Amino acid sequence: MGWIILAIVVIIVIAIISMYNGLVSARVKVDNAWSQIDVQLQRRFDLIPNFVETVKGYTSHESETFEKIAQLRTSWANAGTVAEKADLDNQLSGALKTIMAVSESYPELKANQNFSELSEELRNTENKISFSRQFYNDSVTMYNQKLQLFPSNIIAGMFNFQPRELFAAESAEARKNVKVDFGKNA
Repeated sequence: MGWIILAIVVIIVIAIISMYNGLVSARVKVDNAWSQIDVQLQRRFDLIPNFVETVKGYTSHESETFEKIAQLRTSWANAGTVAEKADLDNQLSGALKTIMAVSESYPELKANQNFSELSEELRNTENKISFSRQFYNDSVTMYNQKLQLFPSNIIAGMFNFQPRELFAAESAEARKNVKVDFGKNA
């Protein structure tokens, strides 16, 4: 009888250790996924000053957009949460779409090799950001699901595992297409 009780206790301990390690692995995967987003967003912020300077020479009337980009870049360093960075990312994406749309009316800008190279780098970075967001959200969903499923939810509660936020557009405004008004005079 003593061996049976000992075997049951050992099985329970192994199950607890296994669930705990699974939760830790999922949390580390989420942290890694966030780090990948952060790296790509930082890369985009590093490319933007050169891009803006190239475009400025051709489009002086877009100073409002350029100022907004500069403010977003400054705010990025102070953002601490996923929600704050997601909001800044959405705002920056909108500003970049505006610049890309404006560039369509400047053939000499589109022909500029520096502009072309920077545009291509930004497009590649945007693709990497999109993939990183998807990977992060998949990782967060899997982690949050583990936190809610029985019996790992008991272990998660015992060791204070907290759910993570998904990276999402914050507002309906961020989901809309960018509207560009070429009739605006500075």
